[in-house]
Amino acid sequence: MFFAFAGKRGDLLKVIWHDGQGSCLFTRRLERGRYIWPSLADGSVTILTAQLSYLLSGIDWRNPQETWRPTRVG
Repeated sequence: MFFAFAGKRGDLLKVIWHDGQGSCLFTRRLERGRYIWPSLADGSVTILTAQLSYLLSGIDWRNPQETWRPTRVG
């Protein structure tokens, strides 16, 4: 089971994962852009595994296209 939270500005993602024995906290911040969240109903949302994957990658799950990524120099 896991719970995901967005930071106030929308560029920070926090995920708490519980496996039955303990919990882990993972954070991820986008350098540019914001995470796209599904609309809330009753204060919580259930998303599919694919939507979570897009969310963690910084891709808009409504229209899957990659957001800005740094390019290699040199």
